[in-house]
Amino acid sequence: MIGLIGKKIGMTQHFDEDGKVTPVTVLKVGPCKVVQRKTVAKDGYDAIQLGFEEIEERKLTKPKLGHFKKYESKPYRHLREFTLEFYRDIDQGEDLDVSMFVENELVKVTGTSKGKGFAGVMKRHNFRGSVASHGSHESFRGTGSIGQSATPARVMKGKKMPGQMGNERVTVSNLRVISIDAEKGIMLIKGAVPGHRNSIVYVSKSL
Repeated sequence: MIGLIGKKIGMTQHFDEDGKVTPVTVLKVGPCKVVQRKTVAKDGYDAIQLGFEEIEERKLTKPKLGHFKKYESKPYRHLREFTLEFYRDIDQGEDLDVSMFVENELVKVTGTSKGKGFAGVMKRHNFRGSVASHGSHESFRGTGSIGQSATPARVMKGKKMPGQMGNERVTVSNLRVISIDAEKGIMLIKGAVPGHRNSIVYVSKSL
C-alpha cells in the first residue's frame, strides 16, 4: 500500500479544543522522491521505490550509486518500495510529502523495535514465576518444565524460552492521525509506534 518513509522524533501530548489530552508520537515524514516506478508490463507488478534523506555520493557503494544514476536520481540514504493497489498515476521523479495523509485517517506504521538483549521468560513472555514463600527452593524466575519424560521426549517447536528480545520488525495497524503540519512535514499519531528516537519508520495508508 502506498506510504512514506519517515523518522520517529519522540512522544508528547496533544490537547484538543475541549482540553482532552491524547498521548501522541511525533513523526517527521518525507519528503520522499520517487526514484523508480515499477509497472506490470515491465516488472510484473505496480510499485514505487521511494528515497528519503539525501546523502553524498562518496558514502554509497558503487552498486547503489549506479542504481541512482540509472534512474537519473540524487542519491538517498534510505530506499523503500511500496506496492500500488491504487494511485497508479504516480510517475518517476515525483515528490511525495506528508500532505498525502489527512487528519483522523487510519494509518499503518512499521519500524524496528528497541533491542532488549537476552531476556528471561518473565520479561520476554510475561511468565508469572514460581512461588516465593513457604520454604520454596525453586528457581523463582525460571522457565519450569519444558517437555515430556517419555513421549515424544523432546522439546516442542515454538516453546517459549529465554532468548533475544526486541530488535525485530514490528507493524502496528489502525493508528489514528491526530494532526499534520504539512509545512514542517510533521505528523502526530495517537499512541506509540515501534522504534527508538530517530529510528526509521514506514507510514502507509491502512486498508
